[in-house]
Amino acid sequence: MAIDQLGKPKLRSVDLFLFTVDPRWGADVVSAGAAGIVVDWERRGKARRQEGEGTQINADTAEDLARMRAATDGRLLCRVNGYGPWTGLEVDEAIARGADELLLPMVRTPEEVDRTLDLVAGRCGLGILIETQGAVDRAAELAARPLARIYVGLNDLRIDRGSRELFRPLVDGTVDAVRSHVDGQFGVGGLTLPGRGFPVSSDLLAAELVRLGADFTFLRRSFTADMADRDPFVEVPRLLASVAGLRRLHPGEAAGLRQEFVAAVTTAGMPAPEREPAVAAQPA
Repeated sequence: MAIDQLGKPKLRSVDLFLFTVDPRWGADVVSAGAAGIVVDWERRGKARRQEGEGTQINADTAEDLARMRAATDGRLLCRVNGYGPWTGLEVDEAIARGADELLLPMVRTPEEVDRTLDLVAGRCGLGILIETQGAVDRAAELAARPLARIYVGLNDLRIDRGSRELFRPLVDGTVDAVRSHVDGQFGVGGLTLPGRGFPVSSDLLAAELVRLGADFTFLRRSFTADMADRDPFVEVPRLLASVAGLRRLHPGEAAGLRQEFVAAVTTAGMPAPEREPAVAAQPA
């Protein structure tokens, strides 16, 4: 455990990784305290898999990865496509363009991870996304591999399970079970600014990250949208401070936040109440 100058344990925060290919924005967020950047190459089969889900599908390129490498000394992650005949070429290209780590999505079997590790051949780190029921079921085997990090992807896991409830794995024991097998870097969810977030507030989700002992999480489009006209050198430290503050809570206070989170998830998963016939439905 790390110790500060007064001999007290340091409160570990959560590493923040920003999805972006904007060099100036990414460099500012990292300089303000984020751990690094994610450049997202995953798109094979994603439009079909996520059709009608309103999710974000990026179109990042090898040139984007090189630009982000030149823009920041922060840790640079590249999410490649799920394992397939193309993986070898993607691995070589990402490493050549400066990636510190690769993220392998939609993992289903340990064999896919072993083959990708062979392709990486120690040239950079490899992390995986557990976002299928097959990966959840084999989490112990997957976590035994020499991985840089493991992240539970709630959205694709929800789709894979045929569920409408994004945060259900955080209350039904799924994420806790995966976490119990991971000794290395573990992440889940995504944060935005304190006081923001829908249908579950970012503050309650941050409390869940603390409860689980998460080491990292992602900053995605909700964070970027909420940061409009805001200074990252103010807001990123404020976000990190809010997470650190959650680590100081009395166990009773932490338990109360857990109850609030479960209640919020349960409410968010309930069917919307019927509207009066005269009231027009509002867009989501």
